[in-house]
Amino acid sequence: MASKVSVLIPAAGSSSRFNSKTKKQFSEMGGRAVFLRTIEMFADRDDVCQIVLAIPAEDEELFQIKWSASLAFHGVKVIIGQQQRFQTVAKLLEQVSDDADLIALHDAVRPCVTKKQITSVFAAAEQTGAAILAHRLVGTVKRADSELNITETVDRSDLWEAQTPQVFKPEIIRKAYENLDNIDQDITDDAQLVEAIGHPVKIVESTPGNIKITNSEDIHIALAIIKARPKPKPKGPSGPWAGEQGW
Repeated sequence: MASKVSVLIPAAGSSSRFNSKTKKQFSEMGGRAVFLRTIEMFADRDDVCQIVLAIPAEDEELFQIKWSASLAFHGVKVIIGQQQRFQTVAKLLEQVSDDADLIALHDAVRPCVTKKQITSVFAAAEQTGAAILAHRLVGTVKRADSELNITETVDRSDLWEAQTPQVFKPEIIRKAYENLDNIDQDITDDAQLVEAIGHPVKIVESTPGNIKITNSEDIHIALAIIKARPKPKPKGPSGPWAGEQGW
């Protein structure tokens, strides 16, 4: 029997690098909020038993007015997150259903992930206990000093850029977060914490198309990626306006 997955989506960030008055997770992308597009990639999956979303406390009222109906339709539970991402994830972990065999953590601002990628990383985590999407670095990588003078050209042959979903068995990711106080470096993703407790993390090869929206320009890039993908054929009869639906 396929594993049941609890999907946790931290969306409580301040979007400090996003040059817009609207936080990136709430920005519109082709008529729908970025975070909502992200949730929709998981909402209709038979292997997803739960979706929990963490939002900023200061946006709770706006959130309830604009999106509570959509999230209720998808059965999404909403909680208030914390200032730091790892603090928010710790709160999200408290909400995980006892029925969950796996826990998937996914960036709210990574709406271009595909159903196939999700299925692949779920399957890898079921086998290994810990798996993430990542893609090979293909550009030339330079190391520079504080004055932006190049000090080294880095060998990229074994370098990968981590993405999400990052998927773990519950006991593994909980043990990793219990070890949080022993980490003496900046925490940039959840796999880093699992690595720190000595558990191997499997890479499932992805593509650069599963981008994380960081700047306002990325909204246009993400929408172009989604529009360029083949659209699924309707299961039933299609009407004269079928082409106008969907994206």
